[in-house]
Amino acid sequence: MERIIGIPRHVAFIMDGNGRWAEQRGLPRLQGHKAGVNNIRSIIKCLNKHGTECVTLYTFSTENWNRPEDEVDGLFHMLKVVIVKEARELHKNGARILHIGSLDGVSPDLQKSINKAVKLTENNTGITVGVAFNYGGRAEILEAVRSLITSRVPTRDIDEKLFGDCLYTAGSPDVDLVIRTGGEIRTSNFLIWQAAYSEYYFTPVLWPDFNEEELEKALLTYSRRQRRFGGLQSKAACSGKES
Repeated sequence: MERIIGIPRHVAFIMDGNGRWAEQRGLPRLQGHKAGVNNIRSIIKCLNKHGTECVTLYTFSTENWNRPEDEVDGLFHMLKVVIVKEARELHKNGARILHIGSLDGVSPDLQKSINKAVKLTENNTGITVGVAFNYGGRAEILEAVRSLITSRVPTRDIDEKLFGDCLYTAGSPDVDLVIRTGGEIRTSNFLIWQAAYSEYYFTPVLWPDFNEEELEKALLTYSRRQRRFGGLQSKAACSGKES
Protein backbone atom coordinates (compact mmCIF):
# COMPACT_ATOMS: atom_id res chain seq x y z
CA MET A 1 0.00 0.00 0.00
CA GLU A 2 1.22 3.51 -0.82
CA ARG A 3 2.76 5.23 2.16
CA ILE A 4 1.20 8.42 3.50
CA ILE A 5 3.83 11.16 3.43
CA GLY A 6 3.01 14.52 4.97
CA ILE A 7 0.47 14.20 7.74
CA PRO A 8 -1.77 17.25 8.38
CA ARG A 9 -1.16 18.93 11.73
CA HIS A 10 -4.83 19.89 12.06
CA VAL A 11 -7.77 17.93 10.64
CA ALA A 12 -11.35 19.20 10.93
CA PHE A 13 -14.49 17.17 10.32
CA ILE A 14 -17.96 18.14 9.15
CA MET A 15 -19.63 14.95 10.35
CA ASP A 16 -22.61 14.77 8.02
CA GLY A 17 -25.03 11.94 7.35
CA ASN A 18 -26.04 10.65 10.78
CA GLY A 19 -29.75 11.23 10.21
CA ARG A 20 -29.74 9.69 6.75
CA TRP A 21 -27.78 6.70 8.06
CA ALA A 22 -30.58 6.06 10.58
CA GLU A 23 -33.38 6.62 8.07
CA GLN A 24 -31.84 4.12 5.65
CA ARG A 25 -32.11 1.54 8.42
CA GLY A 26 -35.61 2.51 9.53
CA LEU A 27 -34.31 3.93 12.80
CA PRO A 28 -35.03 7.23 14.60
CA ARG A 29 -32.63 10.00 13.60
CA LEU A 30 -31.21 10.13 17.12
CA GLN A 31 -29.93 6.56 16.67
CA GLY A 32 -27.88 7.84 13.77
CA HIS A 33 -26.36 10.52 15.96
CA LYS A 34 -25.48 7.89 18.55
CA ALA A 35 -23.79 5.79 15.87
CA GLY A 36 -21.90 8.88 14.75
CA VAL A 37 -20.69 9.62 18.27
CA ASN A 38 -19.51 6.03 18.67
CA ASN A 39 -17.40 6.48 15.54
CA ILE A 40 -15.43 9.42 16.89
CA ARG A 41 -13.11 7.55 19.25
CA SER A 42 -11.57 5.31 16.57
CA ILE A 43 -11.03 8.28 14.25
CA ILE A 44 -9.22 10.24 16.97
CA LYS A 45 -7.07 7.22 17.80
CA CYS A 46 -6.11 6.79 14.16
CA LEU A 47 -5.13 10.44 13.76
CA ASN A 48 -3.20 10.33 17.02
CA LYS A 49 -1.33 7.29 15.74
CA HIS A 50 -0.31 9.21 12.64
CA GLY A 51 0.90 12.17 14.68
CA THR A 52 -1.79 14.73 13.95
CA GLU A 53 -1.69 17.48 16.58
CA CYS A 54 -5.29 18.75 16.43
CA VAL A 55 -8.67 17.42 15.39
CA THR A 56 -11.80 19.58 15.37
CA LEU A 57 -15.29 18.07 15.26
CA TYR A 58 -18.32 20.04 14.06
CA THR A 59 -20.86 18.65 16.51
CA PHE A 60 -23.58 21.33 16.59
CA SER A 61 -23.80 24.52 14.57
CA THR A 62 -25.64 27.72 15.46
CA GLU A 63 -28.03 26.83 12.61
CA ASN A 64 -28.83 23.42 14.13
CA TRP A 65 -31.13 25.15 16.62
CA ASN A 66 -33.64 25.18 13.74
CA ARG A 67 -34.00 21.40 13.87
CA PRO A 68 -37.01 19.76 15.58
CA GLU A 69 -37.01 20.44 19.32
CA ASP A 70 -37.01 16.77 20.29
CA GLU A 71 -33.93 16.13 18.12
CA VAL A 72 -32.07 19.10 19.63
CA ASP A 73 -32.98 18.00 23.17
CA GLY A 74 -31.86 14.47 22.38
CA LEU A 75 -28.56 15.69 20.97
CA PHE A 76 -27.89 17.79 24.06
CA HIS A 77 -28.64 14.92 26.42
CA MET A 78 -26.42 12.60 24.41
CA LEU A 79 -23.62 15.14 24.30
CA LYS A 80 -23.68 15.53 28.06
CA VAL A 81 -23.39 11.76 28.57
CA VAL A 82 -20.63 11.47 25.97
CA ILE A 83 -18.59 14.35 27.39
CA VAL A 84 -18.59 12.85 30.88
CA LYS A 85 -17.60 9.42 29.54
CA GLU A 86 -15.10 10.43 26.85
CA ALA A 87 -13.41 13.18 28.86
CA ARG A 88 -12.06 10.61 31.28
CA GLU A 89 -10.80 8.40 28.44
CA LEU A 90 -9.21 11.29 26.57
CA HIS A 91 -7.62 12.57 29.77
CA LYS A 92 -6.16 9.14 30.45
CA ASN A 93 -4.56 9.21 27.01
CA GLY A 94 -3.16 12.72 27.47
CA ALA A 95 -5.52 14.49 25.08
CA ARG A 96 -6.68 18.07 25.58
CA ILE A 97 -10.32 19.05 25.03
CA LEU A 98 -11.09 22.50 23.65
CA HIS A 99 -14.61 23.89 23.37
CA ILE A 100 -15.08 25.94 20.21
CA GLY A 101 -18.24 28.01 20.18
CA SER A 102 -20.65 29.81 22.47
CA LEU A 103 -22.46 28.48 25.52
CA ASP A 104 -25.27 31.02 25.22
CA GLY A 105 -28.63 29.26 25.37
CA VAL A 106 -27.10 26.00 26.56
CA SER A 107 -28.50 24.44 29.72
CA PRO A 108 -26.49 24.99 32.93
CA ASP A 109 -25.93 21.24 33.32
CA LEU A 110 -24.42 20.90 29.86
CA GLN A 111 -22.34 24.04 30.34
CA LYS A 112 -20.99 22.55 33.56
CA SER A 113 -20.08 19.26 31.83
CA ILE A 114 -18.29 21.04 29.00
CA ASN A 115 -16.34 23.35 31.30
CA LYS A 116 -15.41 20.44 33.57
CA ALA A 117 -14.03 18.43 30.63
CA VAL A 118 -12.00 21.41 29.40
CA LYS A 119 -10.62 22.07 32.89
CA LEU A 120 -9.78 18.40 33.46
CA THR A 121 -7.62 18.18 30.33
CA GLU A 122 -6.26 21.71 30.01
CA ASN A 123 -2.69 20.80 30.97
CA ASN A 124 -2.43 17.72 28.78
CA THR A 125 0.11 17.82 25.95
CA GLY A 126 -1.25 15.17 23.60
CA ILE A 127 -3.62 15.61 20.68
CA THR A 128 -6.05 18.52 21.00
CA VAL A 129 -9.68 17.59 20.40
CA GLY A 130 -11.72 20.64 19.51
CA VAL A 131 -15.47 20.26 20.02
CA ALA A 132 -17.22 22.82 17.82
CA PHE A 133 -20.51 23.00 19.68
CA ASN A 134 -23.02 25.81 19.21
CA TYR A 135 -20.52 27.15 16.70
CA GLY A 136 -20.75 29.34 13.62
CA GLY A 137 -17.82 30.79 11.70
CA ARG A 138 -19.40 34.17 11.06
CA ALA A 139 -20.47 34.51 14.70
CA GLU A 140 -16.92 33.66 15.79
CA ILE A 141 -15.44 36.39 13.58
CA LEU A 142 -17.96 38.95 14.82
CA GLU A 143 -17.15 38.02 18.42
CA ALA A 144 -13.43 38.52 17.71
CA VAL A 145 -14.16 41.97 16.23
CA ARG A 146 -16.24 42.92 19.28
CA SER A 147 -13.41 41.77 21.55
CA LEU A 148 -10.89 43.97 19.76
CA ILE A 149 -13.23 46.97 19.88
CA THR A 150 -13.97 46.46 23.58
CA SER A 151 -10.23 46.18 24.29
CA ARG A 152 -9.65 49.47 22.45
CA VAL A 153 -6.81 48.01 20.42
CA PRO A 154 -5.39 50.64 18.02
CA THR A 155 -6.28 49.72 14.44
CA ARG A 156 -2.64 49.96 13.38
CA ASP A 157 -1.80 47.14 15.80
CA ILE A 158 -4.39 44.71 14.45
CA ASP A 159 -2.85 42.03 12.26
CA GLU A 160 -3.71 38.44 11.39
CA LYS A 161 -1.94 37.00 14.44
CA LEU A 162 -3.70 39.30 16.88
CA PHE A 163 -7.04 38.62 15.23
CA GLY A 164 -6.38 34.87 15.36
CA ASP A 165 -5.65 35.15 19.07
CA CYS A 166 -9.22 36.43 19.56
CA LEU A 167 -10.79 33.36 17.96
CA TYR A 168 -12.00 30.26 19.80
CA THR A 169 -9.07 28.29 18.34
CA ALA A 170 -6.37 30.63 19.66
CA GLY A 171 -3.13 28.72 20.09
CA SER A 172 -4.02 25.97 17.60
CA PRO A 173 -2.49 25.72 14.11
CA ASP A 174 -4.62 26.61 11.12
CA VAL A 175 -6.58 23.74 9.61
CA ASP A 176 -4.69 21.75 6.98
CA LEU A 177 -7.45 19.35 5.96
CA VAL A 178 -11.24 19.59 6.19
CA ILE A 179 -13.13 16.34 5.68
CA ARG A 180 -16.86 16.41 5.00
CA THR A 181 -18.80 13.17 4.92
CA GLY A 182 -22.32 12.52 3.63
CA GLY A 183 -22.00 13.69 0.04
CA GLU A 184 -22.64 17.42 0.47
CA ILE A 185 -20.08 19.78 -1.08
CA ARG A 186 -20.11 22.98 0.98
CA THR A 187 -18.33 24.39 4.01
CA SER A 188 -21.41 25.26 6.11
CA ASN A 189 -19.98 28.23 8.01
CA PHE A 190 -17.24 26.09 9.56
CA LEU A 191 -13.88 27.56 10.61
CA ILE A 192 -14.03 30.26 7.93
CA TRP A 193 -10.85 32.02 9.07
CA GLN A 194 -8.85 28.97 10.15
CA ALA A 195 -9.55 26.99 6.95
CA ALA A 196 -8.69 29.78 4.50
CA TYR A 197 -5.94 27.66 2.93
CA SER A 198 -7.16 24.22 3.88
CA GLU A 199 -7.38 21.27 1.54
CA TYR A 200 -10.91 19.86 1.33
CA TYR A 201 -11.93 16.23 1.03
CA PHE A 202 -15.57 15.42 0.28
CA THR A 203 -16.90 11.88 0.41
CA PRO A 204 -20.38 10.36 -0.04
CA VAL A 205 -19.72 8.02 2.90
CA LEU A 206 -22.07 8.79 5.79
CA TRP A 207 -20.31 9.69 9.03
CA PRO A 208 -21.20 6.53 11.01
CA ASP A 209 -19.62 4.50 8.17
CA PHE A 210 -16.50 6.68 7.91
CA ASN A 211 -14.05 4.21 9.41
CA GLU A 212 -10.26 4.10 9.65
CA GLU A 213 -9.99 2.77 6.09
CA GLU A 214 -11.92 5.76 4.78
CA LEU A 215 -9.77 8.11 6.87
CA GLU A 216 -6.62 6.56 5.40
CA LYS A 217 -8.00 7.29 1.90
CA ALA A 218 -8.52 10.93 2.86
CA LEU A 219 -5.02 11.25 4.32
CA LEU A 220 -3.50 9.62 1.23
CA THR A 221 -5.37 12.02 -1.04
CA TYR A 222 -4.12 14.93 1.05
CA SER A 223 -0.53 13.70 0.91
CA ARG A 224 -0.62 13.71 -2.91
CA ARG A 225 -1.61 17.36 -3.15
CA GLN A 226 0.76 20.30 -3.45
CA ARG A 227 -0.02 23.27 -1.26
CA ARG A 228 1.15 26.59 -2.70
CA PHE A 229 -0.60 29.02 -0.33
CA GLY A 230 -1.16 31.47 -3.19
CA GLY A 231 2.40 31.24 -4.54
CA LEU A 232 3.79 29.63 -7.67
CA GLN A 233 6.50 27.50 -6.14
CA SER A 234 5.35 24.13 -4.81
CA LYS A 235 5.60 23.57 -1.10
CA ALA A 236 5.60 20.38 0.89
CA ALA A 237 2.14 19.02 1.63
CA CYS A 238 2.57 19.90 5.30
CA SER A 239 5.04 19.46 8.11
CA GLY A 240 6.94 16.57 6.54
CA LYS A 241 5.89 13.91 9.01
CA GLU A 242 5.65 10.44 7.54
CA SER A 243 3.46 7.52 8.44
